[in-house]
Amino acid sequence: MIYVMSDIHGCYDKYEKMLKKINLTNEDTIYILGDVLDKGPAGMKVLLDIADRDNIILLRGNHEYAALIFLWKHHVHEELEITEYLPLSFELWWSDGGSATATEFSQLDDKEQEKALDVIKRSLISKELEINGQKYLLAHTAPEIEKVVDYDNWMLYDFIIGEPDYDEVYFRDKIIVTGHTPTGYIDNTYKGRIWKGNNHIAIDCGAAYGGSLGCICLDTMEEFYV
Repeated sequence: MIYVMSDIHGCYDKYEKMLKKINLTNEDTIYILGDVLDKGPAGMKVLLDIADRDNIILLRGNHEYAALIFLWKHHVHEELEITEYLPLSFELWWSDGGSATATEFSQLDDKEQEKALDVIKRSLISKELEINGQKYLLAHTAPEIEKVVDYDNWMLYDFIIGEPDYDEVYFRDKIIVTGHTPTGYIDNTYKGRIWKGNNHIAIDCGAAYGGSLGCICLDTMEEFYV
């Protein structure tokens, strides 16, 4: 079976319960659509668990993108190049949950730090799948529809920090699956639940904000919540 979840944000307890709930086996594959880090206290614990499994694949979210910049510099003991942009970028990451990640990272030994960083460095930007004849595009998020339609007008970064048009159909023959935006912000009636519409499945159910960790099986469309 192929499962997808997203935006764990350091909630290791919910992540662990979800693996038990879906009864994950070595024959199954989970794609995590980014943002396993920040906000919650145990993002590194999630990363280290992913590192020990061949069947859990991480796609990069904006929180991994930021953490890799700052934690990699810390790991190799390099000085960050000071620019006008960097202090603001660091401040935004730190205040948006990065402080929890940095604290946990500093408590790991060198080998564990390298192992965790390697998972982020190997993370994918997007993944295309075909299951039971249905095509899927998995990514942490997506840019507005104009950028996707015009391939000369988008960058890979758009699939890390972009803001999707949930009211638009991006592809007639393909379903987009994303995280990044808690589903309650898309439609308040879907708060804490997976949202589906316009060939788009949104699975960030707000685990870090007291909501659920959501997971969907693409083979059966069964939804799971912790």
